[in-house]
Amino acid sequence: MPAKIIVKKVTEQAELDIVHAIRREVFVVEQNCPPELEYENEDVSHHFLATVDSEPAGACRWRKTENGYKLERFAVLKAFRGFGLGGEMVKSVLADLPANADYIYLNSQTQAVPFYAKLGFEASGPEFEEAGIKHYKMVKK
Repeated sequence: MPAKIIVKKVTEQAELDIVHAIRREVFVVEQNCPPELEYENEDVSHHFLATVDSEPAGACRWRKTENGYKLERFAVLKAFRGFGLGGEMVKSVLADLPANADYIYLNSQTQAVPFYAKLGFEASGPEFEEAGIKHYKMVKK
């Protein structure tokens, strides 16, 4: 069980490189996502790095879109799954959004829908495929 989970917003290149390495491991290597899809919208996103006992363990981001505020690219390395890191990342991202963020959404992989539902998100619309993986759009209640 980890002693200390920290989720922080990152802007320095060295930390962004770690964020990208985590996402590459989870999405490109593990889930076979096309690399070109994985790195869209990097320059307009707010990035976060999660550490467990000072070790890089997870990454995520948010960005403003024409629809609202989109949470995306939640990735936790295999060795750190099951310790509550994903929930801490979602809470940190939500806390970072502007106070006037009225429409908050994400595209959840189908198997992660119950996880996001526990954090106050509700499935909206039909299941769809993105990067060869089934997803549901989920909106913050």
